[in-house]
Amino acid sequence: MSKKRFNWMLVGLLLLAIALVACQPTTEQVEVTRIVTETQVEEVEVPVEVEVTRVVVETETVVEEVPVEEVALGSEERPIQVLFVPSVEVDAIVSGGEVMAAALEEATGLQYEVSVPTSYAATIEEMCASPGDTIGFIPAQGYVLANQRCGVTVGAAAVRFGLSWYAAQFVVRADSDIETLEDLAGRTWAIPDFGSTSGYLYPQAMLTQAGIEPGEIVETGGHPQAMLAVYNGEADFATAFFSPPLLPEGRWTYGVHDPEVWREAGEPAVLDAETGRTYVAGGPDQGGYRILDARTGVIETTPDIFEQTRIIALTERIPNDTVSFGPEFPLALAQQIVDTLVEFTASDACAESICAEEFYAWTGLEPVTDSFYDPVREAMEALGITEEDVLGG
Repeated sequence: MSKKRFNWMLVGLLLLAIALVACQPTTEQVEVTRIVTETQVEEVEVPVEVEVTRVVVETETVVEEVPVEEVALGSEERPIQVLFVPSVEVDAIVSGGEVMAAALEEATGLQYEVSVPTSYAATIEEMCASPGDTIGFIPAQGYVLANQRCGVTVGAAAVRFGLSWYAAQFVVRADSDIETLEDLAGRTWAIPDFGSTSGYLYPQAMLTQAGIEPGEIVETGGHPQAMLAVYNGEADFATAFFSPPLLPEGRWTYGVHDPEVWREAGEPAVLDAETGRTYVAGGPDQGGYRILDARTGVIETTPDIFEQTRIIALTERIPNDTVSFGPEFPLALAQQIVDTLVEFTASDACAESICAEEFYAWTGLEPVTDSFYDPVREAMEALGITEEDVLGG
C-alpha cells in the first residue's frame, strides 16, 4: 500500500470517530406529571339460552273408602234431644220433661235427653245446629222463626181444654192508675223474652196498631218472672200468656166473658196443694172456677198474686205452642212420636209433665200444618220484625 493511500485511510478513520462522538445522546433530568385514567367495568347480562328438560313422573293415588258406621239416632251414644223454651220455671220443665221422656222411651224403645236452653233464640239455634236429632217444644213465633231459619217442621199444636189457641194478657198492679191501653204510653214494660209470641209479639202488634209507644222494655226471662216484675213494682205493666178460666157451667167465650170473670165469686184465688191447681170458690165441679193464666206459675211463692194484680186487656187469639222437629229428623219417627204424645196427654202421667199447672197446662195435642201459623207471620210482617231482630245474625 502506498503512503498516500494509507494517509487517506487515516483521515477517513479520524472523520468517522468524530462523527460517532457527535451522535451520542445527552442525558437530562425532566419533571414529569403522571395521569392515571380509572377504568370502570360494567357487567352486562347476556341472555344465554339454556335447554331444560322437564321430567313428569305420574303416580297413581288409590283412595280406599272405609265405611264409617253412623251412630244410631235414639241410642245411648246419640239420644234424641228434647228441647223446651224457658217459659216457666226450669226445675218444673226438667222434672216434668223427664216424665214425658220416660213415656216416649217406653213407647219407642229409644233414648231421649231433656234440656232447657237459656233463651228462645238458643233453643232455635240448637235445633238448627242438630237438624236430625232434635224435638222442640216451642211457641208460635219461635216456630215461625225456626222454620224460616233452617226449615224446622211442625208436628202438632197444643190443646188446652179443647182450645188450640190462647192469648196474651196485659197485667198491672191492682193499685195502679193504669186502666186502659192508652195509659201504657211511656210506661215500663216487663216481657218474658223478645222471642215470645204472647209475651212480646202479639202485645207489641196491638200497641203499634193503637199508636201506643211504651217506655223501657225489661226482658225478664220467663212468664212467671214477668208477672213478678209487676207484683214487685219493678215494671208498670207486664205481658204473658192467657188461657181462659174454666167455668162452673159452659165454656169461656173470647170477646164475651171478662178475662177475670171468676172475680164475680167474691173469693180469693187459692192453690190446691193436692192437685197443684188454682181455684176460686172450689173447682168448676163445685160451682167455682179454675184459673189458667200465667200468674198461676207463681201463686205457690206469692199467694196474693191475684189480689195484687189485674188484667186490663187481652190480645187477639194466638195459635197454640208447637211440637216441632229438626229439618232432617226422620219423618216416620216424628209421626210415631206425635202419636205417642197424643196418647201421653190423655194419660194420668201427663199431670206430672206438660199437662201440669206449673208446666204448660196442656190437655192434648192435635196435628196441624205450617199454614196454621200464618197469622203469626202476618203479625211479624206488620211490625217489620225480622229473623235477625230476634235471633241475631
